[in-house]
Amino acid sequence: MKKRVVITGLGVISPVGNDINTFWNSLLEGKSGVKKIESFDTEQFNVKIAAEIKDFDPDKYFDPRESRRMDRFTQFGFGAAIQALDDSKLMDSDFAPERVGVITGSGIGGIQTLEAQHSLLLKKKPRFVSPFFIPMLIPDIVPGYISIKYGFQGPNYSVTSACATGSHSIGIAYRHIMAGDAEVIVTGGSEASITPLALAGFSNMKALSKRNDEPEKASRPFDKERDGFVMGEGSGIIVLEELEHARKRGAKIYGEMVGYGFSGDAHHITAPHSEGKGAALAMEAAIKMSGMSKQDFGYINAHGTSTPLNDKFETKAIKKVFGEQAKDLSISSTKSMTGHLLGAAGGVEFIALTLSLKNQIIPPTINYEFPDPECDLDITPNIAQEVDVLAGLSSNFGFGGHNAVIAVKKYKS
Repeated sequence: MKKRVVITGLGVISPVGNDINTFWNSLLEGKSGVKKIESFDTEQFNVKIAAEIKDFDPDKYFDPRESRRMDRFTQFGFGAAIQALDDSKLMDSDFAPERVGVITGSGIGGIQTLEAQHSLLLKKKPRFVSPFFIPMLIPDIVPGYISIKYGFQGPNYSVTSACATGSHSIGIAYRHIMAGDAEVIVTGGSEASITPLALAGFSNMKALSKRNDEPEKASRPFDKERDGFVMGEGSGIIVLEELEHARKRGAKIYGEMVGYGFSGDAHHITAPHSEGKGAALAMEAAIKMSGMSKQDFGYINAHGTSTPLNDKFETKAIKKVFGEQAKDLSISSTKSMTGHLLGAAGGVEFIALTLSLKNQIIPPTINYEFPDPECDLDITPNIAQEVDVLAGLSSNFGFGGHNAVIAVKKYKS
């Protein structure tokens, strides 16, 4: 019999809130987290905006000495995991440590540390490079820290697949539980790549919005005037749990994960397939694994990056999968508010999808002003909508042609 996997804990560090309630309420209010960059001087950059984390205090989660040995992406991932585990109440119950795993990812990892330590190497001498440089840099240090703190001895590793990282991490965790490798897995993604080097790289690729004079309006998925994505940072971490394990300990259940689909575009290193073929394959696979009908799905938390190509081709993929039903789906891109959190996007957007289904409210796609005939679906423009929806999808696609789609439904015992 197919094991059922439920969601029992949520944790988030995001540009629109550093806890679940603030994050969720900000989404429903259509609040933008995009501002002028404050963490470094952008005078020489043609892009001067991003969705930075505000009011994050690592001392709330870690000893100051410990936090100084962590890159910012690790602080975000570890902090969100502490939230999720506190929310799940797992540590207040009896569990087998070897049956609890941690699988998280980062698209880029400790680039802030890399830039700082490389500068030290060039300006001073090799002996000035920190002995903690490598542990601070590598993406897999986040699951390492989480497992060490809590004593979890189950599957433990990291996933990296650009902007699909968070969704791949969650999907793989789901498959581990389905296969009986673990009963609980802490999973999601974290990212902190708003740095001079990363900003220059993405900007020179012409991937970013240059709407510097109106930061809050810069991320505008599916709008005809969209001109690129806005970099974001943060983390979304989830506790996935086998249903009977959750029931035995009386866990609170947010929803049920029912499917995971993945594919490769085999097309281009950065551009999505022009017909959305890879995205459509991943959606079809997630729906098939769920065992549900396409008619059961009423909401898609879209990848919706606000780039000219992605939004157009993602629209094609949705139409390819759902046909005439596509026009009746509720679709939104929460990146319009959070910016694009890269490897953390899948975790943060999984949380948004889960809360949407639990509360039966769809967050809006803000900044929708000019309809694009090539993006002609119902993208929940500007105002949150109450709905009656059984199940939904969360889609994330990454450079390299990586596609990952997750299916979630309302929990029914």
